[in-house]
Amino acid sequence: MTTTETRTLAVPGADLVYDVRGPLPPAGGHPILLMIGQPMTAEGFEVLAPHFTDRTVVTYDPRGLGRSVRTDGRSDHTPQQQAADLHLLIEAIGTGAVDVFASSGGAVTALELVATRPGDVVTLVAHEPPINAVLPDAAAAERAQAACHEAYQAKGLGAGMAAFIVMTSWQGQFTDAYFAQPAPDPAMFGLSTEDDGTRDSPLLSKDAEAITDYRPDANALTAAPTRILIAVGEESAGTYTARTALGTAALLGQQATVFPSHHGGFLGEQSGYAGKPQEFAARLREVLDAD
Repeated sequence: MTTTETRTLAVPGADLVYDVRGPLPPAGGHPILLMIGQPMTAEGFEVLAPHFTDRTVVTYDPRGLGRSVRTDGRSDHTPQQQAADLHLLIEAIGTGAVDVFASSGGAVTALELVATRPGDVVTLVAHEPPINAVLPDAAAAERAQAACHEAYQAKGLGAGMAAFIVMTSWQGQFTDAYFAQPAPDPAMFGLSTEDDGTRDSPLLSKDAEAITDYRPDANALTAAPTRILIAVGEESAGTYTARTALGTAALLGQQATVFPSHHGGFLGEQSGYAGKPQEFAARLREVLDAD
């Protein structure tokens, strides 16, 4: 059984907590496989990581999330800050450039890491990065996101999450028909209709706006020595993050790499949003080993 060691790295403004599954330096000739998400923390990879017992896998909690406590007095989450953190983490691990599997907002951070620190990453698999700028209806996407935030601010977590689910499952561009819909009932999705008064969700507050507002540097990314694959779930077709994945891939002059399942395709049953983690892991191994 692969052992897991939890470590803490002090960086300017935060203590980053990360988990190392396997030996350091890594065995078998493979680089470390770093798995990152946003706003998801390391626990989101607990089902996927054990499929890679032949590799050393590192997961972490981004600053201000989970176990990684901030000391910088800020609450915003930016790809630039998180990429700087990841560079320091890779440097501290001390085994050279890594492979990266990055999910959702973590995929945006990983693109910034490659653009600014191209020597840090051998292969990047960026799964469904939510980037508005690559969409033909970018302004409408921003409006749809703003409506999720407004629902959250007005009525709390259940209302905000219900609006978010409707937004992320909408097929195609955000048209007048989308905005003409009535506000969804949280109970339809098994969500609470009560407002607990909190407004600090890393997903629904404006703290992570910089993630979806990110503008990839196509020139820097295509010039980097890193092998970059933009991935999309086969069940995501037509949805917001599938469209942003296809748009990002097109920006980089490539076709998106298709993975099994949906946006959280690597998640297990306990997540409440189960994918197909075994098939997902097999596909990830296939594309990592293809080079």
